[in-house]
Amino acid sequence: STAEKPILLNNVADAEAFISGAEVAVIGFFQDPESSEASQFRLASVRVPEVPFGLSTSPTVLSHYGVAANTVALFRRIDNDRRDVDMNGNGVDAEKITRFIRMNELRLVTEYNPVTAIGVMQSSLQLHLLLITDKMSPKHPEQMRRYRAAAELFRGKILFILIDSNLKSNERIVSFFKLKKSQLPALAMFHAPDEEQDVLTLDEVSVEDIQDFCNRFLQ
Repeated sequence: STAEKPILLNNVADAEAFISGAEVAVIGFFQDPESSEASQFRLASVRVPEVPFGLSTSPTVLSHYGVAANTVALFRRIDNDRRDVDMNGNGVDAEKITRFIRMNELRLVTEYNPVTAIGVMQSSLQLHLLLITDKMSPKHPEQMRRYRAAAELFRGKILFILIDSNLKSNERIVSFFKLKKSQLPALAMFHAPDEEQDVLTLDEVSVEDIQDFCNRFLQ
């Protein structure tokens, strides 16, 4: 519940457990928990209910993470990355913190849209697997369950992305891989540095097919 957000992290062990317990975790490091920066951070935590927020004022915790006071850090398990935003005198408010999180919250499966595109482009994982599919399809929930299961197997190697073919902003992607809507669902692998790619059209999305497709490309 929002009443429990953010969770107070009093020592390094608490902070580490907090980070490892979520796909995406956000911690605000503050000297003064009642400062205006901390209250903007609390406000942001209510706006992003699905992401766990922690708050620490412990000098030991701040020094362990190498941060100054009034810093917000986002930790991502998918590529073991961390993104920081400094709140000191930058006019960083709840709105900017919310946007910072939305841009950088890469997950086991990240749904692609104009906001998450930024985090996708900046990820250290340069191999991207796209499931291009119709989210309105009755098969979608089961497809997603299998896609997520496959994503677990390649965590830290491949960034798994969901492309909803109904979104107008995604039409470019569908045509980039020379696909027609009648050929969906499809998997598309993309290697960012050299734009090498491969496409597989599917009748059914299965963990085995995804695994084979990824392994072939990795080899």
